[in-house]
Amino acid sequence: MALSLLNVDAIRTADRSSEPYDYMLGSGFLKADAVADLRRDFPAIEKPGYLTVDEVQLKGRFRDLITELESEELTEELSKRFGRDLHPFPRLTTIMKRSQPKYGTIHTDGPSKVMTMLVYMNDNWEAGEGGRLRVLYDGEHFEPYKVEVPPVMGTVFAFLRGDQSWHGHQPFVGERKVVQIAWVTNADELARKKKRNRAAQFFKGIFGR
Repeated sequence: MALSLLNVDAIRTADRSSEPYDYMLGSGFLKADAVADLRRDFPAIEKPGYLTVDEVQLKGRFRDLITELESEELTEELSKRFGRDLHPFPRLTTIMKRSQPKYGTIHTDGPSKVMTMLVYMNDNWEAGEGGRLRVLYDGEHFEPYKVEVPPVMGTVFAFLRGDQSWHGHQPFVGERKVVQIAWVTNADELARKKKRNRAAQFFKGIFGR
């Protein structure tokens, strides 16, 4: 399929490093002439946290964006960039609009994830503000850090999951729009993650947490 919303050159030319783990950081991943439509069609999510695409009403150009993010064409570009064949791994796509103070604690992602990609969709973000993801050296400290990811429109950040793939961000409360694609080890893990996410959202709806 032709990718009309994604600029794959942003993947090909992204800054890439293997220290402290294998990641890439690029900008301009969303084509400029699509931004207004994507901003308009971003889901009207009221709940905090990540929701799977099954839990969100997708419409218009944003629905097309999810199709492109989940496409074999994009997986091929990422496979080439990272030197690892990602095609065998099923994808879990989640969307977040609202952040809470407890989000962003330092972690590596679980071993069921092979790679994670984040696409940010915020119009601006002040320097020094919380919510800016950091590539970290350990599981305890936000400083020093290797790089800080500006969560602005069209920023793309992806990394291969490992025991040292530490990342997190300082607390932030409010609107923080991001789409996450995770390549997971197998279909059973995909189903388990979807079920767990639905349960978490259910209890958030009851307890407001």
